[in-house]
Amino acid sequence: MNNRLPPAWAKHLKSGPAPKPRLPQANPTVAKPLERAANDARARADEQLLVQAYEHQQAKRLAEAQDLCLEVLTRTPYHPLALYIMGTVYLGYDDEAALRYFGRAIAEEPRNPYYHLSLGEAYGKLSEFSVAVNHIQYALEVRPDLIEALCALGLVYTQYDKPDLALPLYEKALKINRNHPKARIGMAAALTGLGRMDEAGVFLKEAIERRVDVGAAYYDLVQTRKFTEEPAELQSILRELESPGIKPETKASLNYAAGKVENDLKRYAEAFDHFKKAKQAEGYRFDIDQYRRFIDASIETFTADFFAERSGYGNPSEAPVFVVGMPRSGTTLTEQICASHPEVHGAGELSKLSRVANAIGLRPSASDLKKPVMTVTESLSRTLAEEHLSYLRERAPTAQRIVDKMPHNFELIGLLTLLFPNARIIHCRRDAIDNCVSCFVLPFGSAHSYNTDLRALGLYYREYDRLMRHWSEVFPGRIFENRYETLVEDQEAQSRRLIDYLGLPWDDACLRFFDREGAVTTPSRWQVRQPIYKSSMKRWKNYESEIQPLIEALGDLADV
Repeated sequence: MNNRLPPAWAKHLKSGPAPKPRLPQANPTVAKPLERAANDARARADEQLLVQAYEHQQAKRLAEAQDLCLEVLTRTPYHPLALYIMGTVYLGYDDEAALRYFGRAIAEEPRNPYYHLSLGEAYGKLSEFSVAVNHIQYALEVRPDLIEALCALGLVYTQYDKPDLALPLYEKALKINRNHPKARIGMAAALTGLGRMDEAGVFLKEAIERRVDVGAAYYDLVQTRKFTEEPAELQSILRELESPGIKPETKASLNYAAGKVENDLKRYAEAFDHFKKAKQAEGYRFDIDQYRRFIDASIETFTADFFAERSGYGNPSEAPVFVVGMPRSGTTLTEQICASHPEVHGAGELSKLSRVANAIGLRPSASDLKKPVMTVTESLSRTLAEEHLSYLRERAPTAQRIVDKMPHNFELIGLLTLLFPNARIIHCRRDAIDNCVSCFVLPFGSAHSYNTDLRALGLYYREYDRLMRHWSEVFPGRIFENRYETLVEDQEAQSRRLIDYLGLPWDDACLRFFDREGAVTTPSRWQVRQPIYKSSMKRWKNYESEIQPLIEALGDLADV
């Protein structure tokens, strides 16, 4: 959630459009002052409502914030600040609406750097790299010292494989404010993405000393190495957890950090206790019944006959490669191996496909998937595919294969097949219990609320498995199943199978994926800098006594 609002409230609040001219009055010398007074009263009323809306938004009372903004927009339809706050309200649960509101705010105040910054950040979250950069750079043209824009542009560059461009931005931001949390944590993230762990650690330790976003700093710090003996940081983390008035997000980060250290030290009961406390602090809830209905609808809608009737749809390009599966199933490792090939570009986790799905109504909350799917005509499928290809080519104009490793695209294999019938699909599968435990011990956002407790996670895994079995039946032989355990046991043989599936000649660089340059920003960023190791196999046995609810929920999928 973007909680930033621009300064100089009076300036922004009074910048709405001029009132429409009225019919001539009998006594204009009296009418004009009355009209001005009415406009001033309306502006003051709008300002009061928007102050309240901002307070609601800050407290995450989004419905209340939305109602107040809509009240203002009813009176003043083009009020830029009301439009802007509406954009911040929608961020995270209807990103397309957020983009529209930010765009409308910019239309009213084209040179407002904060509006451009927020629109750029929103595009960044949606993997729209070039548009994000353009808007944030414009904000910096208007306000070169706007530290939030420097950090936002640094984040975009870090996430999209240009961390070398991020470093000077963070350096400039730190010159403006040495203690700005986004600058300090962002600099560390860029260095970590480049594999410069020691340097990242220095920045994170300084952040902790300066009391800058302590929870996030401790969490990132303990990710930079594995511990074989108890570090001084652990006791510091535990003391932080005893602080009165600690915020839930800080409590979650600190518990994840403590759990990671305890796990490294093989103190598994203590570690798992911290992980459970982190989940409690996050407070997410998951509706498994609604998700089951979505899986049911996907299976009923996307049948073999459905695709047979649409054999001419989409674009025949073989450039797109989709790596799908549960998070923590080996998707990052798989992408790194593929992207080590000189003819392959790893684009990271892209949200483009999910944006298309949302735009046509293919979302888990939909009660009927057949209606939105029927809107995808042959012509529209080609248009959407061409647009998607341009989006991919922007990242790698000459690559023969471009890998999108968004794990949850497993839900959208039906849609991606309509767009790209010749796209490669690599399904990463891992031991079910190991996979779920690896998810549980890490912080995921609210979009992964199934990760909130062990039972919900196990039930969600069963639905994922059910849908993947359906896709395998509808597309026999088309989806390459890349088992994590097979890759770990025989890296070269499985890597060769992967590259062969991509239709490319073998290259020995694929065996040294951990030497590949470029940013890695997923939770696997430490692991993929190392050669393949086997210690993560059957890791769940360390927690066997703590994870019985997970094993019971997995049922016959649990290999005990």
